[in-house]
Amino acid sequence: MVYLSDMPETQRDMIVNQDLPNYQNTPCVEGPPLSKRKISIITTAGLHRREDKVFTPGIGEYRIIPNDANMNDLIMSHVSTNFDRTGFQQDLNVMFPIDRLNELKADGKIGEVAGYHYAFMGATPPMAHEAVAKDLAQLLKADGVDGAVLAGV
Repeated sequence: MVYLSDMPETQRDMIVNQDLPNYQNTPCVEGPPLSKRKISIITTAGLHRREDKVFTPGIGEYRIIPNDANMNDLIMSHVSTNFDRTGFQQDLNVMFPIDRLNELKADGKIGEVAGYHYAFMGATPPMAHEAVAKDLAQLLKADGVDGAVLAGV
C-alpha cells in the first residue's frame, strides 16, 4: 500500500486536489426490509466479461455483468500500478461478492439478487463518472433494484 505522504508531491496533489461533482442533498428514505429488497453489486474493480471492451483509462464508463454470466470468466482491466490483484485471483468475492449475495438470498436474508451488476474503473477522476453514475441510477430504478452492495476497491 502506498501512503499519500510517500508519494511525490505532483502525484499526491493530483489525487487530493481533484475536482468533485457537486450533488444536491438527497434525504434518505425508508425502504422495504432487507428480506424484501432486490440487491445489485456495484464494484470499482474494473471487472468485465472477457468479450467486453477493456476500460479506457480516465474515461467515465461502466460494464454490465449479467447475474447469469459465468463469473469464472470475468477479467480485470484495472490500470492502477499500485493495485494488488492477488485477492481477485484467489477469490472473486473479495471485490465482487456474488457468491455471498446468492447465499444471503438462499438464507432469506435478502429478497432477490438483481439480474445485472455493474463495474466501474476505480482509478478514474470522479468528474468523469458523474454522467454515467446518473445513467446507472436510472438503470437500477428501471430494474427495480432497491439496494446495492458497493464493493469499492
